Amino acid sequence: MDTARVTIDLPGAALPGDLALPDEPGGVVLFAHGSGSSRHSPRNRAVATGLAEAGLGTLLFDLFTAEEDERDARTAELRFDIDLLTRRLVGAIDWLAAAPETSGYPIGLFGASTGAAAALAAAAERPGRVGAVVSRGGRPDLAGDALGRVAAPVLLIVGARDPQVLRLNEDAAGRLSLAAGGAVHRLEVVPRATHLFEEPGALEQVTMLAVGWFDRYLTQHAAVP
Repeated sequence: MDTARVTIDLPGAALPGDLALPDEPGGVVLFAHGSGSSRHSPRNRAVATGLAEAGLGTLLFDLFTAEEDERDARTAELRFDIDLLTRRLVGAIDWLAAAPETSGYPIGLFGASTGAAAALAAAAERPGRVGAVVSRGGRPDLAGDALGRVAAPVLLIVGARDPQVLRLNEDAAGRLSLAAGGAVHRLEVVPRATHLFEEPGALEQVTMLAVGWFDRYLTQHAAVP
């Protein structure tokens, strides 16, 4: 497994990231972290490790610059700017599609909390590039009208003891059913898990579900001529 520090140059921002690529990856999964987090999120890194063991590449990157991160830590105003998060994520998708080491590989998105809203909106913006989306404890309601334009298969993972977010995801599943063409989607509820999936075995179950989803809709689909 080769891991490299990369910089994603976008208009007005140079964002650091960690790109890990196994030999001949079945695809590359781009992570969108949640509120108040970063590419160093231990939960996302644990999932990324599981995806790597399954033969997938991963890119974890910061959605904010250092200055923006400091500002958000004080005000908490940027973490809910879904338009900004979506633009940054779309830029990272385009970067993966153009970079010599990752071009040609199918791209999946893994989003947590507010990052899941950005992942869904970015999938709607790049339907030809995003092959599958997984949301962990996500806020799909914040994706707005973009939710109805998502074409990629979507897996929504929620903790059983996260009732408000579970209701939001149930509503989102209904909206995905009404999306153009009826987007492939599934809602998975992890027993006894709360919002951060800190309970024993909860994050391992998230990883197992994500691996299965990406294997079915990213890796295997891309392998079909």
